[in-house]
Amino acid sequence: QVQLVESGGGSVQAGGSLRLSCAASGLTYSRYCMGWFRQAPGKEREGVAQIYTGGGSTYYADSVKGRFTISQDNAKNTLYLEMNSLKPEDTAMYYCAASAAVAAWARYLCGERIDLYNLWGQGTQVTVSS
Repeated sequence: QVQLVESGGGSVQAGGSLRLSCAASGLTYSRYCMGWFRQAPGKEREGVAQIYTGGGSTYYADSVKGRFTISQDNAKNTLYLEMNSLKPEDTAMYYCAASAAVAAWARYLCGERIDLYNLWGQGTQVTVSS
């Protein structure tokens, strides 16, 4: 069974930090996109950070550059999102997602095409208070 399970969300004050984890199981290919996305109430889902598992290329939304770091632990089949200097506007439901297999030449699509992602986790809530 293919699934993604997020954990690590919570409530913090502005300036604080959280680390989200996404445990992946059942994925049989080695080169694909994984990413973190978020959706605040009344807003569209947006990309936060993505990574190409075939080589580690990473992509970030401008709003989180320098504050968030995406990483992967292949041995544990786990994706992480380290979030520092959190702001109230980071408050949202955060989702982990994965795509189907992606060739290396197309890895830039990881950060550009949300429609590439066809497997989604259930989400974990992040709330940042001022």
